[in-house]
Amino acid sequence: MASYVNPAIQKKFETLSTELKNEILNRNVIINNIYDLMEILKVIAEEED
Repeated sequence: MASYVNPAIQKKFETLSTELKNEILNRNVIINNIYDLMEILKVIAEEED
């Protein structure tokens, strides 16, 4: 399964660093809204701790 970012939030997704965008896309996630994006960012942040 490939990751998917809804075009409606693509602009917000593009504001992230290239490294962070690649990390998200490598996780094979579906991001339909800002809440999905926030959740995956939270998971990544918790893993860094």
